[in-house]
Amino acid sequence: MYKNIIYLLLVVLFVQTRSVGQEQDIYIKAGQFYDSKNNQLLKNKVIRVSGKTIESIKDFGKIPKNSEVVDLSDYTVLPGLIDAHTHVLFSQDANVDFSEHSVQSLTMESDGLRTLRGAKRAKSYLEVGITSIKDLGNSGLFLDVGLRDAINEGTIEGPRIFASGPIMAATGGQIYGVLTDHQDIIDLEYRIIKGVDDARNAVREHVNQNVDLIKICADNLPNNTRLTVDEIKTIVETAHSYGLTVTAHCVTDASARNAIAGGVDGIEHGFNIADSTLTLMAQNKVFLVPTENSGAYMDTYVQLAGYKKENTGWISKYMSNMKKRLMKALDEKVTVVAGSDNYTDIGTTRGESSRDMFRTYFEAGMKPLNILRSATYLSALSLHKEKEIGYLTEGAKADIIAVKGNLTSNFVQTMGNVVFVMKDGHVYLDKVP
Repeated sequence: MYKNIIYLLLVVLFVQTRSVGQEQDIYIKAGQFYDSKNNQLLKNKVIRVSGKTIESIKDFGKIPKNSEVVDLSDYTVLPGLIDAHTHVLFSQDANVDFSEHSVQSLTMESDGLRTLRGAKRAKSYLEVGITSIKDLGNSGLFLDVGLRDAINEGTIEGPRIFASGPIMAATGGQIYGVLTDHQDIIDLEYRIIKGVDDARNAVREHVNQNVDLIKICADNLPNNTRLTVDEIKTIVETAHSYGLTVTAHCVTDASARNAIAGGVDGIEHGFNIADSTLTLMAQNKVFLVPTENSGAYMDTYVQLAGYKKENTGWISKYMSNMKKRLMKALDEKVTVVAGSDNYTDIGTTRGESSRDMFRTYFEAGMKPLNILRSATYLSALSLHKEKEIGYLTEGAKADIIAVKGNLTSNFVQTMGNVVFVMKDGHVYLDKVP
C-alpha cells in the first residue's frame, strides 16, 4: 500500500514538474511573410513558436482553441535582422579624432564602465528589429565575449552577439601617433601579430577565450604597417582548423588582394577595391560587407564634426564612388552582407544609427528584397548560422520581427516602422493594437 502511495506521489510530482517547465506555444499570423532564402514575399502564413524555436510554418488554418495568438495579419513578418559590422563597446564624437579618443578610452574608461555603456547600446538594436550583430573588435580584451555571455544567460537584454575579440593587426594597430614608450597601450585593444608563429598562437588565444570568429586588419591606415600574406594565411588556416571564419578590414585594394590571397572568408569595407579584385572575390566566394552611410547621415555627421560648407565637396564624390563599387560587386555576383560600422554618436541610439544601412543600400540602387536578404539569410550564411538565424524555417531560432508598410514601394519608411520584435521566443517589442 505504501509503495502505491509513493508511486502516485512520484507520478503527480513528475506531471507538475513537466507542466511548470512547459511554456504555451505561440501562434503568429503573418499577413505577409518574407522567405529570405528564396527572396520572396508569401501570404498568409502561421508560425508556431515553441519555447525558443520555430516548430512549424504553415498556411492559414485552424489554430487550437485557447492558444496564444499574435495577429500580424496586417503586417509583414521578417526574420530578425542582422548587422554584420558593429562596435558596441566603442563610441566616438564626430568632432573627435579616432586615435585620441581610443587612447582616452583605454586610459580613462574602466572595463566595467565600458561594458555597461556597451550593454545600453546593445539593447537598442532590439528596439529596431536587429536581433543579431557581428561585433568586430575595438572592445578591449574580450569585453565583447563577456557582453555576449551576459546576454545569452539572460543577465541583460540585447541582440545575439557574434564576438571577434581583439582585432589581429600589424604593429601599431589602427591607433596612430602613439610614442614608442607607450605602445603597450595598443595591446589593450589589438592583438599585435609578430610573425607567422605568433599569428598561429594568437588564434589559439582567441579560441581559448571562446570567440565566434576572427577579425584581422589587412591594412592599418593611417598607420603604414600591415600583415604579411604568410601571416594572414597562418591565421586563416589555424582559425579554419577550429571551425572559425576570418574576416578582414581592408581600405586599400592591395590589402584586399593580400587578404584574398591569404584565404579570408570576407572583407569589411573595401572602400578602394578595384573591379578586378571584386571579380577575384566572386571567384573565391569571399563576401563583402560595405559600410557606407546615407546622405542624411552624412549631413548630420558633417554638422556635428564642424565642417564648413566649402569643405564638404568630397562627400558627393565619395558617395558616388561607393555606389559604383556596390553595383559592380552585385554585377560580379559577390555576396554582399549588410553592415553599418556606425560607432559615431550622431544623437540617436546605436540601433537607430545602424538602421541607416537600409537607407544607404537603397539610395545606392539595391532593390528592397535584396537588401533584406543581405541583412538576413546572406548574413547568417556568412556566419555559417543559416539554419539558426536569418531565415524563418522549422527548427530555427524564434527571432521574428514585423514591420508596418509596403516593403517594395516604401522600403525605407517601412523598415523604420518596426512594430514587433521577438528574439529566442521572447517578445521585446509589441506595438500591435
